[in-house]
Amino acid sequence: MSLSGRRAVVTGAASGIGAAVATRLAGLGAHVVVCDIDAEGAARTADRIGGEALVIDLSRTADLVELPLEADILVNNAGIQHVAPIERFEAERFAFMLRLMLEAPFLLTRAVLPGMYERGWGRIVHLSSVHGLRASAYKSAYVSAKHGLLGLSKVIALEGAARGVTSNCVCPGYVRTPLVENQLADQAAAHGLSADEVLSEVLLARSAVKRLIEPDEVAGAVTYLCSPEATSVTGTELVLDGGWSAA
Repeated sequence: MSLSGRRAVVTGAASGIGAAVATRLAGLGAHVVVCDIDAEGAARTADRIGGEALVIDLSRTADLVELPLEADILVNNAGIQHVAPIERFEAERFAFMLRLMLEAPFLLTRAVLPGMYERGWGRIVHLSSVHGLRASAYKSAYVSAKHGLLGLSKVIALEGAARGVTSNCVCPGYVRTPLVENQLADQAAAHGLSADEVLSEVLLARSAVKRLIEPDEVAGAVTYLCSPEATSVTGTELVLDGGWSAA
């Protein structure tokens, strides 16, 4: 497969899953726009893959309404986690997370769709989560946003099908990223456990495969959804959860 001549925008691409996706797409010939609030990290990833950096705070959704953006491939990956019981979950934190992980993907999609429709080709991939399929305690904002992404993706798929645009979600379980590493400490505090106990007894308790997923595995799933073999794959989810949702 070659993505030569294609322009890809990947959000949250300074590190973790986003950086792995950006690297994989660039390796297939795409020109990748590395989008992240972390200016140094975005520049570092962009320099490494021969792409360009776009430094932007996606939680400032008012700035995205008229954002000029062109892409053949859009990967909505940026996200953040916060763990707290609902009664102690700050309202502004909840709103911030939904802006970042649901409203921003809607606005970025809204920006790139006209160009995709004009060219008759587009691939939109949203990084949802197993938490887009299942809930966990203390993660009200994250679970709400990831469930919402699945619904948004389905609507995009229905609207874009006749114009050559597909939209799908990738739903991984726990991936070896800074987000998960930071979450270990938060979960340890919430559950009164050590970080090692959180990994084995909380994060991977419902997973049949007892290991963290590697970012490059997720990047492979995203790449598949951009491939010719996935032309008829739209409005659905590709689940990489180690068997979590099978139980």
